[in-house]
Amino acid sequence: MMHRTAQLGSQRIAARIAARSLSTKRVIQDPNAPVPRQGIACANRVVVKVGTAVVAKPDGRLALARMGGLVEEVAQLKRNGKEVMLVSSGAIGVGRWRTGMKVSDVLPDPDNQIDRQVCAAAGQEVLMSTYDMMFQRMGMKCAQVLITQNDFLNQERYFALTSTITRLANLGIIPIINENDVVTGSHFGDSPQVFKDNDTLAALIASGTDCDGLALLTDVEGVFDKPPNQPGAQRIPVYTSKHEVEIGDGSAMGRGGMGGKIAAACLAAAGGVNTVVASGYDVRNIRGVFQGEDLGTLFEAKERPTKSQRWLSFFVETAGNVTISDKARHRLMSHPEKASLTMDDVVNVDGHFTAMEPIRLLDHTGQEFARGVSSMGAVDITESLEGASLGDGLDQSLGEKMHNLHLMKPGELFVVNRLNGSKPIVAL
Repeated sequence: MMHRTAQLGSQRIAARIAARSLSTKRVIQDPNAPVPRQGIACANRVVVKVGTAVVAKPDGRLALARMGGLVEEVAQLKRNGKEVMLVSSGAIGVGRWRTGMKVSDVLPDPDNQIDRQVCAAAGQEVLMSTYDMMFQRMGMKCAQVLITQNDFLNQERYFALTSTITRLANLGIIPIINENDVVTGSHFGDSPQVFKDNDTLAALIASGTDCDGLALLTDVEGVFDKPPNQPGAQRIPVYTSKHEVEIGDGSAMGRGGMGGKIAAACLAAAGGVNTVVASGYDVRNIRGVFQGEDLGTLFEAKERPTKSQRWLSFFVETAGNVTISDKARHRLMSHPEKASLTMDDVVNVDGHFTAMEPIRLLDHTGQEFARGVSSMGAVDITESLEGASLGDGLDQSLGEKMHNLHLMKPGELFVVNRLNGSKPIVAL
């Protein structure tokens, strides 16, 4: 009897997927999408991010009809020759329903940390098993990838993680990615936080795996100049830094809000990924986004930095600071491709970093303008400065002493804008 019930349940869900498939057929548009949507229309490797409000109902139960349509749309992208990665929220929301907890039990609050992690453990299994069954019905394979903050903070782990996800996509397996909220779901401690929601996680994954396009699906039609439920709110078709947006309240079911989505989209664009924020309630928008239709809000991709540069600029937690002279700063900013630092350039050192740890370079006002990996530890630099002040003549370049104060090969120096809109960073 139990086997018969499970079989009937699978048949019902399969029927929903098939019905959704028939209802989501669209006329394929001209591949020459209007500017500026050509970039995302031509994307070969893409990330689709869906939030809790897309995959779950307000009471926490899975929105099976929407999930079925989502799976069909992802399958269609693959049939069109794209490599697809899926970042899916929903574990905590679904886990709340399964454990019988109240909404107030899982609100982002330090007092709810353990309950949120319990819900994540209960909900992730339901979420993943449902995805697996649905993709199997489509004749496709998927794989679970759970990520922690430290996977980005350590460069070797970051390279290994992004290479693994890329390899899965190369094999035709759809990576289904989520934060491992069971162990890192609090976000209330003092530990470094590379990302605080799955919008940012999706942006980091898209950038780190050299994706061409990212669809951040949410519960609104895109980015509006003010909350869309207010009179006169207008959708912004293409976002630029000149736009001013009045941010409303975040979603009650997830951690993100429109402010977080804008920040995540800007991060992805800075990493070379064309990004669209659009509604996920109509899953047909997925296909429309990657056909270049005027849906949601587009964040146009910037020139893509190297992978090491992305790690330095977006993910790394620095271990200390080195203050350098104005003359050296001007040299670095004017000709980063030829830049080098000597002990004459160093004014002060702060922190307890060791050799080969990432540090920040500061100007005389204490403002950060560059990052790099120091080939000398703080103690060695301090001793060299003290020795030079005593006339020991230790003014040789760091390259002559210990391979220079840099991380990358010659010619890999670059200047990018800080994601918070402040001064630029030179990645060394």
